[in-house]
Amino acid sequence: MLIFLGAVAVVVLAEMGDKTQLLAMAFATRFPAGPVLWGVFIATLLNHGLAVALGNYLGTSLNVRLVQMAAAGSFIVFGLWTIRGDTISDEHKRKTSWGPIVTVAVAFFLAELGDKTQLATIALAAKYRSPLLTLMGTTMGMLIADAIGIYAGVVAGKKIPERLVKLISALIFIAFGYIGLYTSVPREYLSFPYIAGLVGITALAFWWAARGPER
Repeated sequence: MLIFLGAVAVVVLAEMGDKTQLLAMAFATRFPAGPVLWGVFIATLLNHGLAVALGNYLGTSLNVRLVQMAAAGSFIVFGLWTIRGDTISDEHKRKTSWGPIVTVAVAFFLAELGDKTQLATIALAAKYRSPLLTLMGTTMGMLIADAIGIYAGVVAGKKIPERLVKLISALIFIAFGYIGLYTSVPREYLSFPYIAGLVGITALAFWWAARGPER
């Protein structure tokens, strides 16, 4: 259960301000919310299924401690990525003869390839080596985050400050990364110079990402 809930939390945070969440908001202006969420569900199940398979393979074929350290470090990177934000192209404007569910599913599957939520899923699967729970958790996290996006963008008229949501999500993500590094890095590296250096680099990267224009 902790693996499932952890996967849900990580993907919800990763999806805040992500281009696939923005895509859900855009599709919700064309189609009813129900078909949009069904399309998100189908695309996520397929996309994250591939990610979990890859992550599970890496987790069983590589050194466990190295995998845990890499996963924790990636959380810090994903947090900084979240601050910068994403933009979407015009997938939601293209005319198609497909129904809304298929249209949304195809667009989401393609948009999610190489995206940070897919990479986060690979990291989680490699770390926990529990493929079914990881897939269930990341899929649920995508549905929750995109449902929030649809509500915020369409029903609430974007009254929720998106920038604040991104910053909070990024800070929590970075905190997860620090906790993961603390529990996986060899004790001899948990000294003041190493910790201060990591915090300093993260702070500079956070400042740079927060001050730059959003794409």
